[in-house]
Amino acid sequence: MSRTTPPRRLTSVLLIATGLLSLAATPVQAVRPVSGPRPSVVTAGRGHCPSGSLNPRTVAALDKAVKHVQQETGVPGVITGVWLPSRGSYVRAFGTANEATGAPMDPGLRMRIGSETKTFTVTALLQLVDDGKVGLDDPISDYVSGVPDGEHITLRQLAEMRSGLYNYTEAPEFLDELYAHPERQWKPKETLAIAFSHPSQFPPGGEFEYSNTNTVLLGLVVEKVTRQPLADVIRDRITGPSHLRHTVLPKAAEFPKPHAHGYTQVPPAGETVDATNWNPSWAWAAGAMTSDLSDLRAWAPDLATGTLLKPQTQAERLHTLPTGIPSLTYGLGIFNVTGWIGHNGTLPGYESLTVYLPAQRATMVVLVNTDTLPPGVTDLTAEFAKAITGIVTPSHVYGDVPAME
Repeated sequence: MSRTTPPRRLTSVLLIATGLLSLAATPVQAVRPVSGPRPSVVTAGRGHCPSGSLNPRTVAALDKAVKHVQQETGVPGVITGVWLPSRGSYVRAFGTANEATGAPMDPGLRMRIGSETKTFTVTALLQLVDDGKVGLDDPISDYVSGVPDGEHITLRQLAEMRSGLYNYTEAPEFLDELYAHPERQWKPKETLAIAFSHPSQFPPGGEFEYSNTNTVLLGLVVEKVTRQPLADVIRDRITGPSHLRHTVLPKAAEFPKPHAHGYTQVPPAGETVDATNWNPSWAWAAGAMTSDLSDLRAWAPDLATGTLLKPQTQAERLHTLPTGIPSLTYGLGIFNVTGWIGHNGTLPGYESLTVYLPAQRATMVVLVNTDTLPPGVTDLTAEFAKAITGIVTPSHVYGDVPAME
C-alpha cells in the first residue's frame, strides 16, 4: 500500500502493497493542479472484452459508482476491470491519460504498478524453494552479508514483512534525495545502506511492519542463487510461463508505450508534477515493474491459486497473519482483504490493485494515474474497489486498507 499525504507520501503508515516511488530521467515538470471532476471517456480498449458483458443494469450501476469515486477523489484517469465467470465482465476507462494533451485513458495503456512487484519477486523466491535451492527458514545472512541481526532474520520473515528492518523509503535522507534528483539511478546496496543506518524497529518475527527493505533483500537472494539478474529470472520463470507479454522489471526509467502519464505532489508546497519518467530503480524488487490491465487480469488467478508453485508452497504463501488492520492479513508477498487475494501498489504518479476472489473465481484490477490522496483517503484504488465490489460481490466488499509503497 502506499499512500500518504503529500509531500511525504512514501512514509505511508502501512505501505502494505505499496508500489514505491519512481525516479525520473527528466527534470520535475509542474502541471496544473489536479482538482475537480475531469471529463470522462469510456472505452473498451484494444484487445479487451466489451465492457457491456454484464447485464445492462449492473453496467450502469458500475459506471455511476466509478465516475462518482473519480470525481470525489480527483483522480485524472482510472482503468477498471472485473471478471466474473458466471456473469460476465466489466472493463472501463474514464478520464485523461495525459493532462497536457487531454488524451483519454484507455484500458490498453501500460502503467507503473509499484508494490505489486513484490508478488513477482516473492514468487521467484518460492520457486527456488520448490527447487530445493533455498529454505524459507534460512537466515538472510546465508545469502547477504551486513544485514543487522541477519543470522536471526529468516527469508520467511522478510516475505511476511516481519523482519523488523527499517524501511528505507521512510528515511528523511532518502526522501530528500528522491525529490531533489528523481532521475537518479539507485543500486540495491545504496538503499540497503540507508535502511541499515537506522535501528531495527523490533526483534525478528515480533510483529508486522511493511518495509521495502525486506523485498530488496529477497531480490538479492534470487539473484545470488540463480546467478542471473532479477529481471531475467522474472521474465523466464514467471511472466513468460504466465504469458504476460507487457509486464517487465525495468533497469531504470524505461516505460514501454503506450502508457499513461502519472501525477504526484512534491514538497515543500505540494505542487503537482508529471512523474511519468521518474526513475523507479530505488524500488527495484519491491516496486519498479510496469504492466497493463490484460496482463494483470491473467496474473491475479495465477498468483492466488499458485499456478507456478507446488501446492504445499502455495499453501504456505496463503497462510496470512494479522497486520493490525481489521480487514487485512498478510502472507508471503501477498495479502487477503475480505477474501480478495493479491496486492496493491503505489509510487509517485501511480496506484494499482490486482486481486482474485476464489469464492467466486472473480478477478478485479484497478489502475489510476496519480498517488495524491484527498483528505480521509488512505488508498485510491481501495475507494474504487469498495464501490465496485459493493455492487458485484456484496458478500465480499473490499475493505479499507492503506496504499502500499
